Amino acid sequence: IGDTGFDSDELAVVKRMIHTTGDFDYKNIAVFKNNAVRCGIELLKRGCRIFTDTRMAWSGINKRAVEKSGSVLKCYIDDERAAYMAKKSGTTRSYAAVEIAYREAVDIFVIGNAPTALYRVGELIDEGKANPSLVIGVPVGFVGAAESKEYIRKFDIPSITTSGTKGGSNVAASIVNALLYMAVGR
Repeated sequence: IGDTGFDSDELAVVKRMIHTTGDFDYKNIAVFKNNAVRCGIELLKRGCRIFTDTRMAWSGINKRAVEKSGSVLKCYIDDERAAYMAKKSGTTRSYAAVEIAYREAVDIFVIGNAPTALYRVGELIDEGKANPSLVIGVPVGFVGAAESKEYIRKFDIPSITTSGTKGGSNVAASIVNALLYMAVGR
């Protein structure tokens, strides 16, 4: 893929993104902040709590590697609490699911679909309520996706994002899998 300026661990993540999507543009749009890859590897080596915004991202993450790492993988999109909170407050279930994840002390937020979820992570950081160990923010689409990723990059936290509109649940899962494989193997 040529010279990218990424270190070897970051390049492993980018290659997994490209392999998953068939899109070489990820070498140009992947953004790593505050030693995010090293941080993710260390978190996974000792076991941590991982939250995904969708069942699709959750489904794409290698469960054997999660178990091997001693980590726990959570998705609250179909949780009754998220449905109740969303209805009560007039927000999305993705937004409400982030609130549940924050309350349950998640270490890694993995957002691949819903810009509203990534915005909520940023709001919790901005309000001083949350200080996530790592944010993987790659929502896809034309409505709020690029802006939500720009917003999360404003914070001084380890993050892996993409610039622009590309991303998705499959990309989010590929990033987690790349980190898992470097941390504990397959």
